[in-house]
Amino acid sequence: MRRRTLLHAALAALLAGASPLAPAHRFHAGIADISFNAHTGNLEVVHTYMAHDVEALLANLYQQQFDLSNPDDQAVLRKYVEKLFWLADKDGKRIALDWVGVTVDTDSVTIFQEAARTPAERVALIHNAVLVDFLPDQVNTVNFSAGGDLRTFAFTANRTELPIR
Repeated sequence: MRRRTLLHAALAALLAGASPLAPAHRFHAGIADISFNAHTGNLEVVHTYMAHDVEALLANLYQQQFDLSNPDDQAVLRKYVEKLFWLADKDGKRIALDWVGVTVDTDSVTIFQEAARTPAERVALIHNAVLVDFLPDQVNTVNFSAGGDLRTFAFTANRTELPIR
């Protein structure tokens, strides 16, 4: 648990743009945590991306500015994320992820998804290509927690899919 806390804190500081030059950052990183919530019985996915990167992506794709506090603009982001992030079971069947919501602040965009009544052990494959189509040097880190074990995976433009072993 300490390793997870330290890793998450380090990446959170990175994502928070601790530098006053954050809008001009030279690194592109995202983090997602996937874990089972025993209280709800749901598999939860929480993604965090740099707000500047998400805003630039959407502006580039649609040649307009987006306000992610607007539900219509959130729907555009949802469509993008659902196309580029997914989980599959051992048979290669995608696990249905429901969109729970999104929160936005000046530094980050946090996206919440869940799979109802789905244990983490059902996940056999993670596909994460969020932002790598727009930012070739984007690195997406996924912390996957199952059965008391935490594993960390790194996704890049050259590696968008990894099996859970």
